[in-house]
Amino acid sequence: MDQLVGDLLKRKGLRSTTQRRAVLTALQGQPHSTAADLEARIGEGTGGAAANLSRQGLYNVLEDLTNAQLVRCIEPAGSAARYELRVGDNHHHLVCRTCGRIEDVDCGIGVAPCLDPVEDKGFAIDEAEITWWGLCRGCQNTEKNA
Repeated sequence: MDQLVGDLLKRKGLRSTTQRRAVLTALQGQPHSTAADLEARIGEGTGGAAANLSRQGLYNVLEDLTNAQLVRCIEPAGSAARYELRVGDNHHHLVCRTCGRIEDVDCGIGVAPCLDPVEDKGFAIDEAEITWWGLCRGCQNTEKNA
């Protein structure tokens, strides 16, 4: 796994550092992680240099990975920035207003920007970011039983 992640970093023009590999590995199977989530996961799951990654160092790695389009950063209102490995596929998000759970939703038409504004104001639009807000099933059930 570490070799695959290292090769991916190199293909994107980034050095394959222990810290970058640790962040990418920590995001696997854990979409929509905050920096704090990643910091905890890296600290408990790895050793060596990655375990000593400072918070600022983690943000630097996340910025590098985002700029290289290996990671996508989403920023739901009222929430810390979240990071995911699902990039470049024009998907959107559902966010629970109560518990903060986030789920991916594929674009309905498959082609960016998914929506066309009434007026483009001279912009060449290539992307639309859509966030639907509501209550997840678990929070709906909790409210019904309260």
